[in-house]
Amino acid sequence: MALGRPEATSHADIEQAAFRIFAQRGFEATTLDAIAESVGVGRRTLFRYYPSKNDIPWGQFDSTLEHFRETLDSMPPEIPLHQAVHRGILAFNSFPEDAQPPHLERMRLILQTPALKAHSAIRFTQWRQVIADFVASRTATAPHNALPQVVGHVSLALALTAYEQWLMRPDDSLHHLIDESMDLLTDYLHQ
Repeated sequence: MALGRPEATSHADIEQAAFRIFAQRGFEATTLDAIAESVGVGRRTLFRYYPSKNDIPWGQFDSTLEHFRETLDSMPPEIPLHQAVHRGILAFNSFPEDAQPPHLERMRLILQTPALKAHSAIRFTQWRQVIADFVASRTATAPHNALPQVVGHVSLALALTAYEQWLMRPDDSLHHLIDESMDLLTDYLHQ
């Protein structure tokens, strides 16, 4: 029997309510009080789930990053480094079709809301670091060395390009667009 305070809500309930209100009022005009009221909890309860309104669109990003790290670390060593990173990015970007809020809606908010840009830079740095740590481990170098950092930055650029294309072409597959971004880079490097 678990002791302690019973769970008042869930991450999913908060995210769904927040995205509903974001769609109605816009991100900037949505208050934490409005989200809390919609979920039926107090503002302080929200802070047990998310440290700020800016964190809500990112969902449970810390656990997602941990899963990303585990996915990369589980890649067999015989898979070439660039393929292992690419496969890891594809796995990271696999979401259920019925996810609520839909991943496309989540990324539209993150990428197109000026108030989220600074916060996004922090999250993108954390994401790149997972790749840099993996590359460093595979190449027996330090994560701050040039190769791990370059791979992290390039991988983020490829992923963001795919996301931007996805926002313009929502009927296309995100995985296809990530592959397309990688193919474009590969073609460019071989010109």
